[in-house]
Amino acid sequence: MLRRYPSLVPWLLIAPGFILAALIITYPFIDIVKVSLHDVSRFGQLRDFNATGNFSRVFADPLFWQALVRTMWWTVLVVGGTLACSLPIALILNENFIGRGVARTIVMLPWSVSLTMTAVVWRWALNGEFGMFNATLQSLGIIDTPIVWLASAQTAFPMQVIIGILVSVPFTTTIFLGGLSSVPGDIYEAAKLDGATSFQQFRTLTLPLMKPFLTMATVLNVIYVFNSFPIIWVLTQGGPADGTHILVTYLYHLAFRLGKLGEAAAVSLVMLAILLAFTIIYVRLVGREEDAA
Repeated sequence: MLRRYPSLVPWLLIAPGFILAALIITYPFIDIVKVSLHDVSRFGQLRDFNATGNFSRVFADPLFWQALVRTMWWTVLVVGGTLACSLPIALILNENFIGRGVARTIVMLPWSVSLTMTAVVWRWALNGEFGMFNATLQSLGIIDTPIVWLASAQTAFPMQVIIGILVSVPFTTTIFLGGLSSVPGDIYEAAKLDGATSFQQFRTLTLPLMKPFLTMATVLNVIYVFNSFPIIWVLTQGGPADGTHILVTYLYHLAFRLGKLGEAAAVSLVMLAILLAFTIIYVRLVGREEDAA
């Protein structure tokens, strides 16, 4: 049979993993949909069917819309900042220099630390009374008096964005290093012989060849950052005055602080829809660019 239908061989090989993944994803998804369409007790017991009642209550909550807008800013700023920082770092680490292995290790080390533990350390560092961040700024003469960074959303949220960028750089740099290592060096030698400057080589050779890896890093980082929970929750728990909530912390707040499991399930489905729409649109746009090229 396999000789007669060789095209079935790849499908048979991936079938076990595909079935396992489908079961792992399908069951929770069906359960969340069911919860989102019912009134649910604080203990997770389904009550009356309320159709779109949970969605209506969520959409009527101003805090949901504030968290949605803030999530968009959070994702754009962290992902954009991560890509902007990671590519130059990867270009430097791809060069041959003494101590390159040590430098790569130092850049990758934060990736091995728990994100929650990193957030705890930063919460201590940003403490207004004894935090080392204030102490460093004062010793450099940048500030005169300590700043309580996490006491106001105007200062807390930008600091969370910066931390989000810092913890995302190692993973993204690894992706870019993998892409740069696959670029043949001969083309750069030919470009040098033709008189191309370093910037021209970067613009006409490196960026086009790195486009698949830029796409991969963008999509993975958007999914990762959009759902990133520990930094916001550990530092401020969405406060002060709900001023730093993003959708994932708002969902957690609804479910485990207020006991509104049905509304939390509705928020999770909204998040899934947003990520799915982004992924489809982004992949299609990239596909059109590749077809045009």
